[in-house]
Order: sequence, then structure tokens, then C-alpha cells
Amino acid sequence: MTQSIGSESESVPIPPLLDQLDRPLRSLRLSVTDRCNMRCAYCMPEDNYQWLPRPNILHYGEFSTLTEVFCEFGVSRVRLTGGEPLLRRDLFRLIERLSHIPQIEDVALTTNGLRLRDHAKDLFDAGLNRLTLSLDTLDANKFRKLTRRDGLRRVIAGVKTANQVGFTGSKINTVLMRGVNDKEIPQLIEFAQEHQHEIRFIEYMDVGGAKDWNGNLVISHEEILAAISQNFGEITSVNKTDSAPANRFKLSDGTTFGIIASTTKPFCSSCDRSRLTADGQWFHCLYNSIGVNLRDLLRNDKLDELREVIKHAWSKRADQAALDLSKLDLNARQASGEDPDNPHLGMHVKGG
Repeated sequence: MTQSIGSESESVPIPPLLDQLDRPLRSLRLSVTDRCNMRCAYCMPEDNYQWLPRPNILHYGEFSTLTEVFCEFGVSRVRLTGGEPLLRRDLFRLIERLSHIPQIEDVALTTNGLRLRDHAKDLFDAGLNRLTLSLDTLDANKFRKLTRRDGLRRVIAGVKTANQVGFTGSKINTVLMRGVNDKEIPQLIEFAQEHQHEIRFIEYMDVGGAKDWNGNLVISHEEILAAISQNFGEITSVNKTDSAPANRFKLSDGTTFGIIASTTKPFCSSCDRSRLTADGQWFHCLYNSIGVNLRDLLRNDKLDELREVIKHAWSKRADQAALDLSKLDLNARQASGEDPDNPHLGMHVKGG
């Protein structure tokens, strides 16, 4: 049985834990479920999956306790991911717990938006600071093809509801793929403008469920800028003041947008994030195929040993997998795809 350790973690300030490249442990992504109500082609392309065993799934008290331990080593930002996090029952209760941890400065959530309309108020009232919506197209037919679900209208209704209940500073994440949604760049920017969101265009990545990944589908950072400039005119760069993965830019009317060039210009050198899966496996790089089992240590009340495991693993961290891959020709790269013997490989399990 685990209990809150907040008072213990507050007693002795600990300097940020640095890895081999002097990258601090600042950001923790909690994948609260491996399940999703979409089947996006680049993330969950299969019809059926072997889900994580329910007895292994962390309850909210365990997520909160692990987060408090990570805070002892410098974590100050938490993002809830999945799968689709809003499939987890009463998720606002976890947000309430996390928002009351003194060291946490920001609690955010990434969602596909299908259930956002029904949950936005509870999320806001619980203390959620920011929302990120994954939205790759504004075309209903294309949405159905990409996600294998109907629901674009529900997603847009969720965006409107989130604004109405008080969320500000929200973002839209769009994975661009050549010949799929790249011609929608202007419309997506205008949609984000209309709803007071900042859009971030993401290069198509060869990780996790993208087993049919094709380098020819990647729309590079430079191509994205060229397409935006062609439609909106002059673009200026916004000075980077944090370790966020997006490079930000501004249009002449003041509209800002971001580009996450994970494939051609990865941000490994400043990456301060790690991921905890719904069953308590810790990954300190998205490209890791095997995580560190923190669940068993937690459930056996071995918190001191758990702290040592985190400290040792991060201090030895030297991962730059995306940077190493970026040195290869795009056509020479191939994602590993799903592996039935490794249920933690997909992005829907690790959290994107």
C-alpha cells in the first residue's frame, strides 16, 4: 500500500538530477492508459491489440506517489497522455492530486478530443493548466480514414467547450504527412487562430505503431515553413526560452505557431522528459524498447530502492536516438512497428 510522501519530498531541496549530457530531469509524461478510441494510421494501425493486464495498471494514488518521488529529482511539469487519457474513469481525481504537489508548476493533458466536451469542466475545475488537442485534419472524410472513426464534429465541439469553461494557452498538434494532409496547412492555421489555440506541426516519426512508416511521407521543417510563407507571407522566429520541443514562429499579424522537427532536426540535446506507462514502466527516451519497472518497487514499499533506480538510470542516460536516426537517409529508415512480445513498444503505451 502506497501513501503520499509529499512532506518528505519537501523537507530537503535536491538539485536537479542531470544526465551524461547535463540534461535535467524536469518533465514527466504519465501514460494513464494504453487504450484509445481511435485507430490512427501512424500510431495504432491494427484492429486489435493485446492490452496491458488490468492488475498491473497503476491506480491514481500510485501515479501520485511516483510523481512525488520524481519531484525529488527536479520534475516540475507533468503531462497526462495515453492512449486516450480521457478513457480513464474520473481522470480529474488524478489531476486534483497532481495539482496539489507543491513542486509541480504545470499539469497538462494531451487528448484526441472525442470526449473533451463531456469532461472539460471537470478537468478545469480539478486544476488542469493546459490542453493539447491532437488533430490532423479538418476534413470529415479524411478524419474517418485517418482515425477509422467518425467524430470530427465531436472534437470541434470539445474545442469550443474547453474555451468556454476557461482553458487558455491550448495547443493543437498536427502530424503532417505528404499527400495526406499537407495541403490543409493554411486551413489548420486559420482554425487554430479562430479558436485561440497555437498549432504545432509535427514531422511524421518512425516510432512505435508506425510499422508502415515511409520516409517519403515526411514533410520537413523547411517545407512546412515554405508552405506557410507562401500562404501567409513573412515569418519571424520566436526566441526559445525553454526546453519545449517546438521551434516557434510568428506571422505578420502576430499569430504564432510551432514546428516539432522530431525526424529531421530532433531536440535530443535539450530533452528533459521521460515517460511512465500505465503499468509503471519508466522510459527515459521515446525510442527505448525496454523500460525500468518501477511498479514492483512501489508496490513492495521499496521507495528508497526506487529512488536509487531513478537516480542511477537518469545519471547514466546518454540517449540521443532521434539524433542518431536523423543522420540516416529518410528512405533508409524503417520503424520497428508492433511486436507482440513487447507490449510497451507502441506510442499508445508510452505516450507520445
